[in-house]
Amino acid sequence: MTSDIRPSDIARVHKTIGPYVRRTPVIHVNGADVGLASFPLALKLEFTQHGGSFKARGAFANLLSRAIPPAGVVAASGGNHGVAVAYASKRLGVAAKIFVPTVSSPAKIARIRGYGADVVVTGDRYADALEASDRYAAESSALPIHAYDQIETLLGQGSVGRELTEQAPTAATVLVAVGGGGLIGGVAAWFADRAVKVVGVEPVGAPTLTEALKAGKPVDAPAGSIAADSLAPRRVGTLMFPIAQRHVDRVLLVEDDEIVRAQEALWNAFRLVVEPGGAAAFAALLCGRYTPAPDEQVVVVLCGANTER
Repeated sequence: MTSDIRPSDIARVHKTIGPYVRRTPVIHVNGADVGLASFPLALKLEFTQHGGSFKARGAFANLLSRAIPPAGVVAASGGNHGVAVAYASKRLGVAAKIFVPTVSSPAKIARIRGYGADVVVTGDRYADALEASDRYAAESSALPIHAYDQIETLLGQGSVGRELTEQAPTAATVLVAVGGGGLIGGVAAWFADRAVKVVGVEPVGAPTLTEALKAGKPVDAPAGSIAADSLAPRRVGTLMFPIAQRHVDRVLLVEDDEIVRAQEALWNAFRLVVEPGGAAAFAALLCGRYTPAPDEQVVVVLCGANTER
């Protein structure tokens, strides 16, 4: 199925969802602005997307590309995907039921409810909510909208890369946070035929792609981190994994305290409020886990801002 994740398909889906999603801005700064060596740095402000994260792209790609039954749609989410599906469903007049675990932040649960979706809080982790949502889908015939392991989701998230090609045409490296892998899978698929490195960043407490690459297949991994409500599924998606094997340059791990420092630095330097999962990729730069060459343009995708911090 991964053969279906082609740049031309991402471009097609980007055109389809274009009227419903924001072309989020990119700001061009310098590494010296945050106390690093001088190098060209760009920040993709994807947290300004509808619903506060990149997830709206995949949500609209699903709702606009698939037949919606009378029962509506159902999704499991750590928070951001649920917000996105709730927003897209409200925009398109579709009923939505969202299952979230107890680890989800109150800010995200409130946003889901604010968009009119029916919310069920169940289980301790995303995997628990996913099991409950699968049972509901089987009982109700509602259409399941998977947070990352769905072709339409990957194609929608890949539109982030499509926009970056125009907004940062000299980019050499893109840093992307990894949870289930929908965002990095889509972005890596877009850049597959271009001379751009795609680097993943995960919390030490939730090394899903790191463990999968070691094992040669998606496997269960620890799911504990300050970013657990966005970057801690049980395992990465089966659809994105072959893409990651071929097109992700490497995966870096960052500690929770480094993520917190990244949040603080983004606020102090640029007055940007980003949730822990959204700041993880920036943390890899700030703590020196990724060190660019002096003239290497790095793009960091700041992917979410549904936070109370």
